Amino acid sequence: MIKALIFDFDGLILDTETPELLAWQEIYREYGQDLSARTWGQIVGGTAASDFEPVAHLAALTGRELDSPRLKERVRERSLASINRQPPLPGVNEYLEDGRRLGLGLGIASSSPHDWVDGHLKRLGLFQYFDTVRAREDVPRTKPEPDLFLSALYALGALPDQAVVFEDSPNGVLAAKRAGIFVVSVPNPLTAQLEFDGEDMRLVSLAEISLESLLRQMQTH
Repeated sequence: MIKALIFDFDGLILDTETPELLAWQEIYREYGQDLSARTWGQIVGGTAASDFEPVAHLAALTGRELDSPRLKERVRERSLASINRQPPLPGVNEYLEDGRRLGLGLGIASSSPHDWVDGHLKRLGLFQYFDTVRAREDVPRTKPEPDLFLSALYALGALPDQAVVFEDSPNGVLAAKRAGIFVVSVPNPLTAQLEFDGEDMRLVSLAEISLESLLRQMQTH
């Protein structure tokens, strides 16, 4: 019996990932270089699987010494301006409302820091839906390691077979599977370009089917 739903944040509740990639791609083009979604995808959803760092990568491509703080601040300003105009992704509000109505525990498991996740959830009016928010500071290792999901399970009082994870990235899917949890992948425009492996179900968006329909379909897997 399902007792809990655990959601990723970046790219699943709010598409924070596409604006950041677009901002970095603009910087790369200024230096005559390209940054592919596949290269960027190494760190989407969690940084524990890769040591990719965009400024160091660009410096290696150009052979130039770059002003890392200045470039990162430019990307932050450009991407945040776009992110702050966005509503939650399709179906998110409905899943949270239905989860509450069904009496399920609701949690966030994000590789981002609390100030980022909590701040956006409050801005969107969604923070109050969640029984727990587990972020980068709460665990030794981020995704694709399972620590965030195991921490969220513990906080929600659920076992792995009593939960469902919703993830948009390959790193997140891998982390959920390592935690032994049923995982539904919901790629966004950026992560849809990446290779996924191991998800139990896949949706185009959370608006594709209702939560109750999804829970019924799970019984056939």
